[in-house]
Amino acid sequence: MDPVDALREIAGLLERERASRYRAQAFRRAAAVLDALPDEARRDPARLRAQKGIGSSTFEVIRQAQQGTVPDYLSELRGAVEPERASALRARLRGDLHSHTEWSDGTTPIEAMAQAARALGHEYLAITDHSPRLRIARGLSPERLREQVPLVRAQSGDGLTVLAGIEVDILDDGELDQEAQLLAELDIVVASVHSKLRMGAASMTRRMIAAVSDPHVNVLGHCTGRLVQGERGTRPASEFDARAVFAACAENGVAVEINSRPERQDPPDELIAIALGEGCLFAIDSDAHAPGQLSLLDHGAARAEAAGIPADRIVTTWDLAQLRAWAGE
Repeated sequence: MDPVDALREIAGLLERERASRYRAQAFRRAAAVLDALPDEARRDPARLRAQKGIGSSTFEVIRQAQQGTVPDYLSELRGAVEPERASALRARLRGDLHSHTEWSDGTTPIEAMAQAARALGHEYLAITDHSPRLRIARGLSPERLREQVPLVRAQSGDGLTVLAGIEVDILDDGELDQEAQLLAELDIVVASVHSKLRMGAASMTRRMIAAVSDPHVNVLGHCTGRLVQGERGTRPASEFDARAVFAACAENGVAVEINSRPERQDPPDELIAIALGEGCLFAIDSDAHAPGQLSLLDHGAARAEAAGIPADRIVTTWDLAQLRAWAGE
C-alpha cells in the first residue's frame, strides 16, 4: 500500500469520527512531508525518522505500508469507524454548500478540501468560512475574504467546481456580518446564528426572518443551533416561530439546511416537517471542518429520506447549472 495514501486514509477516518483534530492533523502532516521527499529518502528509515512531522506512530504506518501490508492502525480504524452509508438519496447528491478550511476554524488548506470532494465524486463544493464577528473561529475580514475568493475558485478542475462562499453570522438585529457588495460577489451565502442562541422567541423570529429576507442569502444554516451529542456537550435548540421563519425561507427561495453533523441533527425532525409543509427548499450539507468530514453527507441524506423530502426540493441534488441559476436569482 502506498504509505502516503495510508496516512491520508487514517486522517480521513479520524476526521469522519470527529476525533481529536490534532491526531488527524498529525497524519495529514506526515503525509505531506512524505509526499515531498525524494524516493531515496523515503526508503531510508534513519532519514524518515529525522523528518520533522514524522513521529513514531506515523513512522510505523509508513514502515508497514512499505512492507506491502495494510498498516495495523489503518486496519483498526477501518473496523471501528462507521463507513459511509449508501442510500438512494445519497447517490443523488451532487455537492455540498457548507465547508470550512484553515482560513477560519477548519483544519486544512482549501486544496485538501477540494481533493477530498473530488475523490467523493462531488460536482461542486462551496467553501464557506466564517465572517468577522466570529473571532473565536478566525472569521474572515472583508480584506481576507477578497484574498481568499480567487484562491478558492482556482481549485476548480477535474470535474469539480469550487464555489466561493461564506457562512455569514446573523447579527442580533438580523443584519449580516459582511459587506453587502462583497456578499453579492460570492457564489453561495449560508447565513447562521452563532450568538445569543437563548434570545427570546419573538426576537429570534424577527432576527431570522430579516436575515432570510436579505437577497444575498441562499441557505439558512443549522437553524436551531442545538447540539445533541459529542465532545462539546449538548445545547438546547433556539426558540422561534418555525412556521413563520420557514414561510419566509420559502417566499425568498432560501434553502433550509439539513446539517449532516451527527452532533447537530439540525433541524429536529418536527421542524423539518414544518419546513416541508411550508414549501421550503432544502440543502443537505456536511458543515465539514476537515476533508474526512465531507463524507458525513450520508447522515443528512438518511434524515431527509426518513422525512420524505422529495429529491427535487433538495438543491444539492441539482446539477451545477441549475444550482447557479437558483443561487444567482
